[in-house]
Amino acid sequence: MGAKLTSAVLGATGYSGLELTRILERHPRLDRPVLLRREGSTERATDLADVFPELSGSGSYPLQKLSWQELKRQGVELLFMATPHEASRSIVPEALSQGFRVVDLSGAWRLKEARHRAIYSFQDADALTAAELTERAIYGLPELNGDRIAAAQLVANPGCYATSVILALLPLASGGLIDRQRGVIADSKSGVSGAGKAPTSRNHFMSVADNFSAYSVFHHRHLGEMVEQLGLEDAELTFTPHLLPIPRGILSTIYVRLNKVMTRGEVEACLRDFYSGKHWVRIFSTPTLPQLHFSLYTNYCDLGFCLAEDGQRLVLVSCVDNLLKGAAGQAVQNMNLMYGWGEREGLQ
Repeated sequence: MGAKLTSAVLGATGYSGLELTRILERHPRLDRPVLLRREGSTERATDLADVFPELSGSGSYPLQKLSWQELKRQGVELLFMATPHEASRSIVPEALSQGFRVVDLSGAWRLKEARHRAIYSFQDADALTAAELTERAIYGLPELNGDRIAAAQLVANPGCYATSVILALLPLASGGLIDRQRGVIADSKSGVSGAGKAPTSRNHFMSVADNFSAYSVFHHRHLGEMVEQLGLEDAELTFTPHLLPIPRGILSTIYVRLNKVMTRGEVEACLRDFYSGKHWVRIFSTPTLPQLHFSLYTNYCDLGFCLAEDGQRLVLVSCVDNLLKGAAGQAVQNMNLMYGWGEREGLQ
């Protein structure tokens, strides 16, 4: 197999960072990852097991300060960013200038259009460099951009909600089968880990337990990703995210009007043909629909559908684990493509 790749994770103390660390540790082509503590973080731990005691007994997981010189000394080639969007926006330009390849799990580099990026209110120290990197960044949805990811220096890992919705709609959008004048409705529900590790009044136990709530209606930051990658106008997609009282997982129910009459067999063939050879997308035949627990703790996106008797009203159901196919697992899938390895390596 040859020499193993050395990677580093900046932001390992978050939920996605923990999942990423676990996957990288068992990946057959990697040395143990270097774990980095972000400057300015409120975390003061020196070992990841201090933050996540479930790692205790599995050896040490030292957290070191970010130093480009030290990373080069340790032979690091690839840097995973599991950091807040603003931190990634400021650190990634320097990482690339130092010669590292980057997979960024934040939203810092996903959006090409300024009107969509405005939701983040980025204040770039070097606007010209930021603009150049925004254009160079490859949107890291392997089932869409696998051929471009292979040569990328900067991969912008998709958002979790965006992954579930885009993968469901891509075959229809690519085939020009959506009645865009009637619009698309995406109704998505996520476990609490999707809100991140930092405690807020919204993800506090007292707010979440025995509850079900909608939020960020018309203004969620993943909406821009969805319309950009699907080739839709903003007004053609109505996206409403909801918070479920569960730890992890996303289920998206998506309502589409087709622009021609189709049979169930034709819809299923459209999905299967588009994802032929794409291991991490599973298509369920009608009447079976995906459920959250089918895809939890896996890198699968599960897709199913129901077609009305009129042959034009279509309901798609999409399920992913928001911390894996929606974050860390997809990041590793992207790494596999970047280095010419099988997309399943380290993820089985």
